[in-house]
Amino acid sequence: MPAAADSTKARCDIYPKGEDHTDKMIPCTFSQSQGHLTIARDDGVTHDLTPVGGAPGNFRDQNGDTVYRQSGLGDQGLIFRFPKESVYVYWRTAGLEPADPTNPTWPFTTKDYDATTLLRCGTVDSPHSETCPAGILRMENKQASIVVRSPKGEQFTINFMAEYVNATNRTAAAEREGDTWIVTINGSEVYEVPLAAIEGG
Repeated sequence: MPAAADSTKARCDIYPKGEDHTDKMIPCTFSQSQGHLTIARDDGVTHDLTPVGGAPGNFRDQNGDTVYRQSGLGDQGLIFRFPKESVYVYWRTAGLEPADPTNPTWPFTTKDYDATTLLRCGTVDSPHSETCPAGILRMENKQASIVVRSPKGEQFTINFMAEYVNATNRTAAAEREGDTWIVTINGSEVYEVPLAAIEGG
């Protein structure tokens, strides 16, 4: 989330009230200053939110309507509940970019990472059901940080350090089986990371 008195480019997914799906994903800018929030959408709609009451997450917009902020997206963004719609603000904007059919590891490229790969991934009940793209940032002593795009489209980092394995803003349980690390995230998602991905050739 942006720091105080800051703004950032974001992605806004718009859900009509009562709907559980959307086909409207648009660029937007999220700004905050001294508790006041602004969501400026590329479709011309701007939400100016002023905090009200003592409870965090309660706002009024420029029309005087009550708006609630929720944190159901974890470190991926924030949810704002308006009277007639919900606005999901995602910090990462990769979903707005067209997929590159020539790059199976999109949105990761060797321009930004030491290497890219496709990891076997899935759920605890079905650990090998999909492949997830990843970008690899290698460090000394055969350590690496691997940025993964989950089956849900969320991006997060798994750190493979000499003494531990962890993940950003998530719980990680890691177990090595031969030349592969099996990493379980939040008790539900499973990723298989070969040692070759971490250590390189």
